[in-house]
Amino acid sequence: MRGDRARSDLSGTRFADLRWVAETTSTNADLLREAAAGAPEGVVLVADHQTAGRGRLGRSWESPPGASLLLSVLLRPALKPSQAHLVASAVGLSAVTACQQVADIELRLKWPNDLLVDLDGVERKAGGILAESIIEHDVLEAVVVGLGLNVNWPETIPEELAGIATALNLVTGREVDREDLLVALLRELDSWCAQLEHEEGRDLLRATYLARSATVGREVRVERPGGTLEGRAVDVTADGHLVVEHETGSAIEITAGDVVHLRHG
Repeated sequence: MRGDRARSDLSGTRFADLRWVAETTSTNADLLREAAAGAPEGVVLVADHQTAGRGRLGRSWESPPGASLLLSVLLRPALKPSQAHLVASAVGLSAVTACQQVADIELRLKWPNDLLVDLDGVERKAGGILAESIIEHDVLEAVVVGLGLNVNWPETIPEELAGIATALNLVTGREVDREDLLVALLRELDSWCAQLEHEEGRDLLRATYLARSATVGREVRVERPGGTLEGRAVDVTADGHLVVEHETGSAIEITAGDVVHLRHG
């Protein structure tokens, strides 16, 4: 049965309820329905293929069947709605650690949701994160975080992604085991979820995120509903929001938006 080894390895963690399917429309959509129906924290859904995978802002997410690690996790953290981004940060850091442990690849995090690898000075996307929250009466009831990580792609990358994206096997020159990645990621995430429960742990998350950030210290353009902002990314707040310093010297806190790296700091 798909995922049996991972289920055994994850015994004793909050992620023992692991479901692995050949295909679904969207793992995030599936778990959002589960969350709304009262499913407990810790449900993990992995799919070999998504027919309607989604990225941020409703963008589609395409991946050849069996070529990527596609999963969503259901969490019910004791956080304020304004702190929900910390959950996505924890998933991103867990993915970074898993890739280092399993594939010996160093990824960096582009705020708010991209996993990047540096190939001879050129940043390429190796994965992305989509976090969706359920908030009722100003209470954060649940967060579903989806991750798409490019693992074993064909050597010929689709033309529209050439120069933009890559996969772990294309970086390492060998196939990478998706189940090993999954276990390493969820074990790390289990630890971070415990850290999120107290202020000291959230401070550690912020410090670790800053050390892995590909965005802080860079000149950026932020595209957001209220308009475009250019400046230097200088910090990430305790709630996981990006701080951009405008040329006027004012510091602006960004809670949501698309970030474009303009040049290295």
